[in-house]
Amino acid sequence: MKDAGQKSFVHEIRVGWGDCDPAKIAYTGRLPVFALEAIDAWWEDTLGGDGWYQLEMDRGFGTPFVHLECDFRSPVTPRHRLLCEVFPTKLGTKSISFKVMGRQNGVLCFEGGFTCVFTKAATVSTIPAPDDIRAIVEPLIRG
Repeated sequence: MKDAGQKSFVHEIRVGWGDCDPAKIAYTGRLPVFALEAIDAWWEDTLGGDGWYQLEMDRGFGTPFVHLECDFRSPVTPRHRLLCEVFPTKLGTKSISFKVMGRQNGVLCFEGGFTCVFTKAATVSTIPAPDDIRAIVEPLIRG
């Protein structure tokens, strides 16, 4: 598990030829997929192995998305690895928001905000953020 003094979490993605359109840049729809993959990796890294699948199956709660926004800054290509920095920006009573910034070769390619709501896995009804998750996430929140 992470502590508050730890550096930013960065998830590396290999952008493949199949991720790209005829203009030789990543399909627009792939960028949110890359961001969600990076958030899943953040959960796994932050909780010490529990990504979304484990949260649902082993801990009995999920975090489905209720809001996504993304600004495109520079094309994403297969030329360089895509480095996605992920950090939580807000932890509400029943929700958590993240920022993801995707960079290639030091250039900001996209940045986005992603908000999830905590739900009971069996019923998909909203629940408060679990206390153990709150204790882990609160020190990691950045603006």
